[in-house]
Amino acid sequence: QVQLVESGGGLVQPGGSLSLSCAASGNIINISTMGWYRQAPGKQRELVATITRSFGVNYLDSVKGRFTISRDNAKNTVYLQMNNLKPEDTAVYYCKVDGARLTTGWGRDYWGQGTQVTVSS
Repeated sequence: QVQLVESGGGLVQPGGSLSLSCAASGNIINISTMGWYRQAPGKQRELVATITRSFGVNYLDSVKGRFTISRDNAKNTVYLQMNNLKPEDTAVYYCKVDGARLTTGWGRDYWGQGTQVTVSS
């Protein structure tokens, strides 16, 4: 019902920047909270940032001041601008839709396929 396609991952040196995007498609009327999560090897998936439909934001403490989440409601797309990247930011990054009003009703908990972000010199 909802498909999420992520793009923008890659390899970057410490201190560099990357921008991720995630576009949602399907029989969507509107989307509630969207977010980014990440999972490093051997670690649990953790919340990086979320943004509500009315643009309220929340960040993992370790990324505050470095990462910025944004969204375009008209395009059903969420973005993550990552600056001053550190090796510990290396992970697979996943976007998530918490809830969506669909033409067929409500749907919850949709995940993207993940995109690799590697920070290394």
